[in-house]
Amino acid sequence: MRRPCALLACLLGAVLLGSCATSAIIMAPDQPNQPWTPATDANGEIAPGEPPRLDQPPNSTYVLPANKTLASIPPPQVDLERHRPYSLPELIDIAQRENPTTRVAWDDARQAALVAGIAESAFLPLVSAGIVGGWQKTHIENSVLGNTLTNDITAKGNLSVLSIQWLLFDFGERSALLDVAKQGSVISNIAFNAAHQQVIYKVSLAFYAYAAARGRLASTTEALRDAEEVRAAAESKYKQGVGTVVEVAQTRQIDAEARLQRVQAEGAAENAYQALISAIGVSPMTRLLVADVSRRKLPASMGVPVERFVVEALAQRPDVLTGYAAVQASLAGLRAAEAEFFPKVFLAANGTRLSGNVNITAIPGIDQQLPIVNLPGNQLGTSGTQFGSTALLGATVPLYDGGIRAALLEQARTKVDKADTTLTQIRNEAVHQIIVSRNTLKTSLSAYSASTVLAAASRTTFDAALAAYRNGVGSISDVTTAERQLLAAKNAVTDAYSAALSAAATLALAGGTLGGVPR
Repeated sequence: MRRPCALLACLLGAVLLGSCATSAIIMAPDQPNQPWTPATDANGEIAPGEPPRLDQPPNSTYVLPANKTLASIPPPQVDLERHRPYSLPELIDIAQRENPTTRVAWDDARQAALVAGIAESAFLPLVSAGIVGGWQKTHIENSVLGNTLTNDITAKGNLSVLSIQWLLFDFGERSALLDVAKQGSVISNIAFNAAHQQVIYKVSLAFYAYAAARGRLASTTEALRDAEEVRAAAESKYKQGVGTVVEVAQTRQIDAEARLQRVQAEGAAENAYQALISAIGVSPMTRLLVADVSRRKLPASMGVPVERFVVEALAQRPDVLTGYAAVQASLAGLRAAEAEFFPKVFLAANGTRLSGNVNITAIPGIDQQLPIVNLPGNQLGTSGTQFGSTALLGATVPLYDGGIRAALLEQARTKVDKADTTLTQIRNEAVHQIIVSRNTLKTSLSAYSASTVLAAASRTTFDAALAAYRNGVGSISDVTTAERQLLAAKNAVTDAYSAALSAAATLALAGGTLGGVPR
């Protein structure tokens, strides 16, 4: 009777343990159209596990509970001087130190290097030690002449094991896998430099955009002064009896437009500042002064021919170098897949110490401890210490695996073809980006040259129109038109200058030469 009961108890326990996996579904939302209401602690932190049981229907809201631990504003950067302007090189230096992107890329590169170290450790033997304590009880029943004789034997003891396993030769599979890991480290290191290039690029563009926004703010401020001067002239002529109400109304309209444009320029400048702070990667609450863009003379031509520039760029662009490393990694993976068809030579050995009267003939493999079988265990009822050792040198030859190795080999060949095709695509896209970037820079330089001429002519036209109006030989319409054109020309100069600097940074990034402050 005891054996069926024990079997039934084991079966019932297995069923109950198996139901634990499916019962975890209660942690998910109950309905597809009802919000999830999690359990929280005193600080509002979401507690994993079963949601709370509510006595009343939950509120129909998808707003998550507030975690008080996260309810804080990131503090501003404290190691920055607030009373001196920071140049672009200084801002880039801050970004490279503080931006989380560079830190994440650094951690990824370190992890990839450790993966290569793990792959290299496969050439070394695996040594492990373990100790097992055991307790045994044996119940013996014998029938002799109709009488049942019983005997209970109890034994205990421990087993100490030291084992070693060493793969001696595998036709280059481990070397190929090590090459795969090393190429992965190369790819991560390239990505680390590329991350810094992207940070430099983003900070540069944000810096130039903020400079343009401040330039527009200065232009609208000057336009407001011009509008006030025109309005004063119209009001003066009206008081002298030589002006009209319409002229005064027109100048007041221009003055109001200038004030509105200045307010909009102030908002755009503040938004551009926040974009610069975000590109640097510091807290949005950080306040610092930004130096003006140096009004250096922009180059009139590109200098290096496009063919030479493209060739040099393809040799050092991060994405091209990454694609090439991916091809090398796929070729190493192909060599590893081919080595799976060849034998492997190994060495295995172990030493054991068995004490007590427990009868242990095998131990399971746990963690790095290899499984050991056919141990010469002590007989029950006898006590003592027994030592044993085993050394094996052998080879394994794969014969049949249902086509798994062949499929893995074909998969490795496909990866090689994909990596090679991807590299070709990357190179083509790189050439396209370089040509477009050069054309953009060329257009920006021409636009800046044309806008400076336009601004000078617009200033002359406005001054002449205002002087003519004051002398009674010009109309207020000519003055207001010239004023609008002057503001548009100034903004065009500012935008063209910023666009030329940004285009130069973009070309440097496309050419793989953006390793410091854009020149």
